[in-house]
Amino acid sequence: TMTELTPVAEATQIILDNCLDYGPETVAFEQSLRRVLAAPIVADRDFPPFDRVTMDGIAIAWASYAAGQRQFKIESTQTAGETRHTLHNTTNNCIEVMTGAVMPQHTDLVIRYEDLEIVDGVANVVAAIRANQNVHYQGEDRRSGKIMLEAKTLIGPPEMAIAASVGATHIAVKKLPSVVIITSGDELVAVNQTPEAHQIRSSNVHCIAALLKFYQIEADFVHIPDDLPTTQQTIETALGQYDALILCGGVSQGKKDFIPKALAQAGVQKYFHKLSQQPGKPFWFGRKGQKVVFALPGNPVSSFLCARRYFIPWLRKSLGIKAFDNSFAMLSEDYVYTSPLTYFLQVQLFQDGATLMAQPITGHGSGDFANLSSAQGFLELPKEQNEFRRGDVLPLWRFDYVL
Repeated sequence: TMTELTPVAEATQIILDNCLDYGPETVAFEQSLRRVLAAPIVADRDFPPFDRVTMDGIAIAWASYAAGQRQFKIESTQTAGETRHTLHNTTNNCIEVMTGAVMPQHTDLVIRYEDLEIVDGVANVVAAIRANQNVHYQGEDRRSGKIMLEAKTLIGPPEMAIAASVGATHIAVKKLPSVVIITSGDELVAVNQTPEAHQIRSSNVHCIAALLKFYQIEADFVHIPDDLPTTQQTIETALGQYDALILCGGVSQGKKDFIPKALAQAGVQKYFHKLSQQPGKPFWFGRKGQKVVFALPGNPVSSFLCARRYFIPWLRKSLGIKAFDNSFAMLSEDYVYTSPLTYFLQVQLFQDGATLMAQPITGHGSGDFANLSSAQGFLELPKEQNEFRRGDVLPLWRFDYVL
């Protein structure tokens, strides 16, 4: 009956209420990409650490220009990486400077080559000049001891550069949960095996494992046959070894779907089983102490959707960053869905000016995973509505998790 189905919003809340903090750990700088900072990264010196030249040209003293001087004899050339030069004759002379160099002593502005004519070692100013121009002052960006990156920041390429600039060879990051992906089903064989006529290669696990790699989680894989004692034993062992269990298959109501029974016998408390959504209706979620269990349907599209829609937000919140990326897209054509469930529609994304458009892709149901490769996300269609119009803006769950 429809009454036993848990609504998507309620299921989401239950899962987010069961996030767990795994504490901090220290990793080498090189290993920190896509990890979440557990402590702020602070400036170990002023940024920039000296008054820095921002244009190639000459450095002079403003007072000489203000006094009417327009011709400056070049005393020396200061390049980036050299120790600081000194301008000896501040009234009539200048020092040639390169971008990134330290400002020479007794100089306070830089005139670009474009604003000069240099003849026989003398620079003639041919454009209007302002005080302090083309200098990036010491500490202008950040003062020593100030926070450069806040805790709970997901480390991307720019953050790597900032960490490098303060010499953070080791970085405190949020510890990742250990994850095992458990598949069940006698019909499944490994990727490197040749399936019999009645078998298929195991593919879901690799889809979910790839999703977790966005967060540097390397999941372990276990496969169990369709048999209750083995299923139960595997689950009990996994609960002892891992923080999070993701099970694929065996949660529906088929004669060989032993997972819910085995989970109950292993003492995992069930929070819900079966959602009012399509695909992914037979999804089971529960917890035992500090261990969480996501038992996903076996259909490839369903298991991928549930991992993306429920596991990833759980993981993000557990790591201390916002659970959702809050993406939305506009439906590019009318779409009708008659069932009273939340529907996750596979869509192809394209830009129309500033608007992200979602074009529905119709496949052959939740078993048609080949269809996923032409889609870039799921559009979430609320169950209160059956007819969706071109121009409707709806929540989007992108496949590629970049944020």
